[in-house]
Amino acid sequence: MTFKQRVFSGVQPNGNLHLGNYLGAVVKFVELQTNYDCIYCVVDLHAITVWQDPKELPRTIREVTAAFIASGIDPKQHIVFNQSQVAEHAELAWIFNCVARLGWLNRMTQFKEKAGKDRERASVGLYAYPNLMAADILVYRATHVPVGDDQKQHLELSRDIAQKFNNDFGESIRAHGFGDAFFPQPEPLIQGPATRVMSLRDGTKKMSKSDPSDQSRINLTDDADTIALKVRRAKTDPEPLPSEVTGLEARPEADNLVGIYAALAGQAKADTLTEFGGAQFSTFKAALTDLLVAKLSPITAEMRRLVADPIYVDSVLADGSARAQVIAADTMKAVKDIVGFIRR
Repeated sequence: MTFKQRVFSGVQPNGNLHLGNYLGAVVKFVELQTNYDCIYCVVDLHAITVWQDPKELPRTIREVTAAFIASGIDPKQHIVFNQSQVAEHAELAWIFNCVARLGWLNRMTQFKEKAGKDRERASVGLYAYPNLMAADILVYRATHVPVGDDQKQHLELSRDIAQKFNNDFGESIRAHGFGDAFFPQPEPLIQGPATRVMSLRDGTKKMSKSDPSDQSRINLTDDADTIALKVRRAKTDPEPLPSEVTGLEARPEADNLVGIYAALAGQAKADTLTEFGGAQFSTFKAALTDLLVAKLSPITAEMRRLVADPIYVDSVLADGSARAQVIAADTMKAVKDIVGFIRR
C-alpha cells in the first residue's frame, strides 16, 4: 500500500526549551516543511509521566508552541497542536498496549535511565511511554519522524508495533480494503550537524533541562548577556582548536562547541575548523557568542511576544487540534473496524 508522505514529531513541555532542542529538533522541523506535510505536537501527555505542576503546565505548553512559531513553523500550512486535545492518541495507545510485548518495553534504555535505581516508584506511564509514542506517530499514519540518537530505539519500537498489528490483523485489514498493511513503517529523519548537543559543562552529557546547573545549557529565553556569560564559562581544554575534524576526537567539549557553531552557521564541522583551526578558545568563543545572539535573539523576542498573548497561542492549538483530530478520527474508525469493535 502507498502511504501519504507525512512527518510527525513532538516536544515535551517540561521546562525551558534550550539550544539542544532548537538545533536537534526545531530547526529540522522548520526545514521539513518544504517537502512534507508536517504535524508538530506539544506532547503534554508524555510530560505527565513524571510530576508536572498543574499551575505551570499551561505556561510551558504555550511556551513550546511559541517556540515552534517563532522559529519558523507555519501553523496555517502545517498542524501545530497539543496532544491532550486529541483523545485518539490515548485511545490508540491502549490498543498498542495490547499489541506490544513486555519484552520489548523491558529493553527500552530510556526507562532505565529515567526511572533510576528505584524503578518500583516509577509511574506505569513512564514505562508504557513508548507505546504512546508509537500511537502519536501512527494515529496519523506518519511515514517519517525526525529523531535524535536517543529516540531511535523508540522509533524502532513503533515500527515493530506497526508490523505486529499488520500481521496480527492481516486478514481483517485486507477484508476492510486496506491491502496488506494498514500502518506504515515510519522512517527516521536524521539530518545535518549537531543533532545531539551536549552540556556546556560536560561534553560527554547531553544538554538537558533537568541538569541542576543552568550554566550547562543555553535557553531559548536567555538574553544576549546571559548567552555571552554561559559561552565564556563553557568548559574547554587548554589546546587550540584543531584544523581537522579528526583532531576533535577525545576532546568532547571542543567537539560540542564546534558542532554548535557549524549547525548555527549551516555548515560542516570541517568548514568551521578551516576558519578557526589553530585559534584559541577565547577567539572562537567570541565568534560563537556573536553567532548565537544573531540567530537566537529574534526567536527569543518573538517567543516573548507570543507568550504574552495566550489567547492567540491557544487559538493556534485549538485550530491545530481540530485539524489533527480529523485525521486521527479516520484512523481510529478504521482501527476499530479492523480490531472488531462495534462503532456507534
